[in-house]
Amino acid sequence: MITVERSDFVSVPVTDLERSTRFYRDTLGLEQIGHGDWPEFSLGENVSLYLLDPTNIGQEFRGPHTAPIALRVPDVEEARNALEAKDVVFAGETFDTGVCHMAHFHDPDGNTLMLHRRYAPHES
Repeated sequence: MITVERSDFVSVPVTDLERSTRFYRDTLGLEQIGHGDWPEFSLGENVSLYLLDPTNIGQEFRGPHTAPIALRVPDVEEARNALEAKDVVFAGETFDTGVCHMAHFHDPDGNTLMLHRRYAPHES
């Protein structure tokens, strides 16, 4: 058995580091904490998002992530409106699950991201 202290980062495969860096930094407004060939962005207190051009490590881009990375925001509709004003296109309407709101969109390489806010407590 191992002891996992936390998740340090989530890797996101991209084909153009410069374009993707602009999207995550300028469009989404994430704080950039790593630069150069290894752009990294803070996602709050415990995890970061790390852009990876697979060709930099001898691999090829095999397609985007399709499982969404949930970005917790204070208000999904407010965040969605702000991103739509920056020409971000969402995949359908904001979804209300009965415990949270979710709005899916994609980065320039097609990686799935989600604005997310839980409004009901976790059930035990």
